[in-house]
Amino acid sequence: MRTIKYVSILIIILICFCDFKLLAQAPDRSKPPELGPPPTLHLPEIQRFQLSNGLQVLLMEKHQVPLVQINVLIKAGTAMDPANRPGLASMTVDMLDEGAGDRNALQLADAIDYLGANLSTYADFHHSVVALHTPLSKLESALPLLADVVLRPKFPPQELERLRKQRLTTLIQWHDEPRAVAQVLLNQTLFGKKHPYGWISMGDEKSLRDMKVEELQKFHRTYFHPNNAALIVVGDVTKDSIVPKLEKYFGEWKAASIPRIKWPAIKQVKRRQIYLVDKPGAAQSEIRIGRIGVSRQTPDYFAIRVMNTILGGSFTSRLNQNLREEHGYTYGAGSYFAFRPLPGPFVAYAAVQTAVTDKALMEFMKELQGILQPVTDQELERAKNYLALRFPENFQTVARIAYQLQELVLYDLPEDYFNKYVQNILAVTKAEVLRVAQKYVDPQKLAIIVVGDRKVIEPGIKALNLGPIKHLSIEDVLGKIPELEGTQ
Repeated sequence: MRTIKYVSILIIILICFCDFKLLAQAPDRSKPPELGPPPTLHLPEIQRFQLSNGLQVLLMEKHQVPLVQINVLIKAGTAMDPANRPGLASMTVDMLDEGAGDRNALQLADAIDYLGANLSTYADFHHSVVALHTPLSKLESALPLLADVVLRPKFPPQELERLRKQRLTTLIQWHDEPRAVAQVLLNQTLFGKKHPYGWISMGDEKSLRDMKVEELQKFHRTYFHPNNAALIVVGDVTKDSIVPKLEKYFGEWKAASIPRIKWPAIKQVKRRQIYLVDKPGAAQSEIRIGRIGVSRQTPDYFAIRVMNTILGGSFTSRLNQNLREEHGYTYGAGSYFAFRPLPGPFVAYAAVQTAVTDKALMEFMKELQGILQPVTDQELERAKNYLALRFPENFQTVARIAYQLQELVLYDLPEDYFNKYVQNILAVTKAEVLRVAQKYVDPQKLAIIVVGDRKVIEPGIKALNLGPIKHLSIEDVLGKIPELEGTQ
């Protein structure tokens, strides 16, 4: 008791001698606090091994929570669509969980829900994924469902008909969505009609109407093999515990010869031209400005990421600050490079008020020209910190980690890629930013897509003298509005 009493007296004395002005001092709000150094990312070891049939497995152990994520990565996507059947890969992958093994679509969905698990599928340009997220306690029951979906899909005709109608309905809706029209036209303009990057990846009307179950089955038989796949496993498991389970359900999967696809050469935009799509009465104009970018394997990847963050890759980027904050033309403007195995597009974009379409285009050109000059030290530091400080959030959940690990397989990245990412971003210099801007951004060679009310916006666009104008209708871009009758 005496000790407590003496401590209390000492505290009272100290309080009496404190400088209350110092304690009450207000924080300095004249400038934002300085950022600390970006957190260092140290991920658990990425374990690589193969099953008895040669199926590649990447495993990252995460034992904080009893969850497991397993992504079956197939190295085939919409870029493998036949020229007369765009949408085939997307539809095949979409149909995988519409009945598999001895279960129909509803029975399969019920079985997954009963376990508290989640199973999803998607197709990208060069890969497709079947993803399982499950509690560890239900892993043994969930794995056979995953195996059925990947190895033994049923492709029931009635489900194909349902998805066909859904996609045709989407095409109908796109005729009234300027954003969709602009994106489709940009892809068509940059990549042409002979390259899958220029096609509608979910399929056009003719392809959707003609698509047969047998074609889905053939695509599955052609590309779904262990020598064309990988398993990404993240969660509360060890190699010793997971290998027997994977062998049990995927060990008998048979390898086969995979056809090699040769895609047409991608040609860069040769001049600046405007493509104006008339949408009478539109309150906004959708703007897409693009050219061919660069593949994911480029050694300039980190410098491009920093450069584009300054130009249009963040809220404080030049494009957004100009068109949104300074002028109020739009709710948001930005730019991006679509990194793929083959060069994807570089795109600058915004939806702007109809009355200021010409002024917005002028500001776009100003910023695209401006990025060809040296950036400031403050812009460089802010962009690098933005990318570095945000990077760890990509590894917050087992699902997000599995998604990140897919890049190692798709692009043959080094094992230490993620742990060195922040270091590589912070090492980018002003000279490198300037070099990649001048190399990959050319304001004189652009495809400029504008979807809006031609009667209102064309005079102002013409006055800018940015290049020849090609006029199109929405039907020129998307074709006629599909009829939902007679989809078989």
